[in-house]
Amino acid sequence: MRKASTALIAAKTLVHVLALTPAAILGWQIREEFLTGSGGLGADPVAEIEHRLGLWALRFLMITLAITPLRQLTGQPVLLRFRRMLGLYAFAYATVHFSAYLVLDLRGYWTQIFEEIVKRPYITVGFTAWLLLLPLALTSTQAAIRRLGRNWARLHKLVYAIAVLAVLHFWWLVKSDIREPALYAGILALLLGWRVWKRAVSARRTAAAG
Repeated sequence: MRKASTALIAAKTLVHVLALTPAAILGWQIREEFLTGSGGLGADPVAEIEHRLGLWALRFLMITLAITPLRQLTGQPVLLRFRRMLGLYAFAYATVHFSAYLVLDLRGYWTQIFEEIVKRPYITVGFTAWLLLLPLALTSTQAAIRRLGRNWARLHKLVYAIAVLAVLHFWWLVKSDIREPALYAGILALLLGWRVWKRAVSARRTAAAG
């Protein structure tokens, strides 16, 4: 038991380190860009910072959604121990992505965000995805799970709508070369399709047993 607990702690520590690495690399590049102008952020550092943060938010969202299929395929329930952690990293990167847009793009004119939300559809869906992530992050504690009971699982099914909105946000943002957002759309379709298929199989088995 102690050996399994130690292995789980080590695995979680490794996940934390890996999840924070993209932020650490970006932070170092921002520092170098500020000090020397050679941080490797390209001709438009602001756009690169926002893009990279948003991309990692989307990646962690996809990884979070992949936990259930992986658990079902491998028969390793311990994988579920990482789902909330990864979901919170998706929220964290999405929040820093949104904050970078407010601070670096709008440059403090935050009241313009409401005008931007109405005027630009990709911002509308991105902001909506972030708003929907907020209650999921706030209820990702053991106390919230106990307090909400069955409603917790119902609430956290919002993650499917959030993932669709996040991919749509990326797709509309890119506008021209859609190969990368199309890749994430394909991954999301696979992850959601797996769930639909498993539910259909379960329903057929229940009907057959009845």
